[in-house]
Amino acid sequence: MTLQQPRPAVEPQPGAEPLADPVPLMGCPYKSNPYPLYERMREAGPVHRVLFPSGVQAWLVTGYEAAHAALNDDRLGKNHDRGNDRWRARASIMPEPQHSQLQAHLLHQDPPEHTRMRRFVTDAFTPRRVESLRPRFQELADTLIDALPETGPADLVAGFAAHFPFQVLAEVIGLPQELAARFDRDWGKVVQPVGPTDPGRPLYEARLHGLQSYIADVVTHKRAHGDDDLLGRLVVARDGGELSPEELDSMIFQLLVAGQEPVTNQITTSLIALFRHPDQLARLREAPQLLPRAVEELLRHDSAFELTTWRFFNRDSDLHGTEVPAGDSVIVSLCAANRDPRRFPDPDALDLDRTPNPHLAFGHAIHFCPGAALARAELQVALGALLTRLPGLHLAIKDEDIQWIPAVLGRGTNHLPAGYDRRL
Repeated sequence: MTLQQPRPAVEPQPGAEPLADPVPLMGCPYKSNPYPLYERMREAGPVHRVLFPSGVQAWLVTGYEAAHAALNDDRLGKNHDRGNDRWRARASIMPEPQHSQLQAHLLHQDPPEHTRMRRFVTDAFTPRRVESLRPRFQELADTLIDALPETGPADLVAGFAAHFPFQVLAEVIGLPQELAARFDRDWGKVVQPVGPTDPGRPLYEARLHGLQSYIADVVTHKRAHGDDDLLGRLVVARDGGELSPEELDSMIFQLLVAGQEPVTNQITTSLIALFRHPDQLARLREAPQLLPRAVEELLRHDSAFELTTWRFFNRDSDLHGTEVPAGDSVIVSLCAANRDPRRFPDPDALDLDRTPNPHLAFGHAIHFCPGAALARAELQVALGALLTRLPGLHLAIKDEDIQWIPAVLGRGTNHLPAGYDRRL
């Protein structure tokens, strides 16, 4: 079998349909609940060819051990220059010059560039600094809850989850209030693939230009005011020659998009998991000291980062027994790894007492999320505030009516109608 030939269909379990090759990762049933498919893929083997809605094919790593190994595999690089022509034809959907100007961030860098760039952001997200800001996070959460209707129902995305992470992020990175008020959440959708022939392409490009202009305004403001905060220090590093203009813009792009949208989505996936397990919701409300451990389990149970971004071999390589051509994209399924029964007993259960809980929701190794401590604190504050101040909190629509976002890499919903008895 050559590298270019399709692999034979995996032998099915008795009574099961054979897995397609490639396995399509698309459609409402898949986005609503990908876990049955991930279970079949884990059982069939650690690596599968998959097909995304954009038409791009990739190699998906499932299973905890295989995922952990891939995240640590220094043969796999993140820089898009490693991608081959087949990948580039469909996956590099952000047009030039924006691709070059906004994609030079940490998620797409390898050492030594990654090491050099990462050191500029780590101090802003240390656990000690995050803890010092927790009272402010609580104020922000309470203010948003104060604005909710006195009795339910209310959309907890529109009324809370869409705003809280960005307000927190603005505090942490030094985004001034006047600029924060101008940010359009729809700009974050530029990370969702829209191909060149898609009818939605003009709107996609308009959002892209809007975000790029906004980033330019942020840089201009910080350069004029000389603020000693993360954004200000990044601008100083650019002006001192330690970052290129493309690296500066890309890092701000990553902060604004990756720094808030995944937390918005994780709030929704966490609430949905609790709504589906009302006994656990009631227990958490009665025992808020469980929140730190509960957040870890909610991250494991249904992570907002479903899949990692691309990785590439620079030569034809073996990946857990599968030959992967150079420049083909390799993606790790964090959600599939976090439900692996070989690592997590009864993995589909929501167990707030689960310990240890070495989930991979924030990735692993050199690309471990630098904002993990911040995300954990945000989730603890958000869930604690909502459960404490909205007694009787429950899902106000049928579970099957939840509309999951069609994002390729993430999980979440843009609307979460919830009922509650009153607002405390």
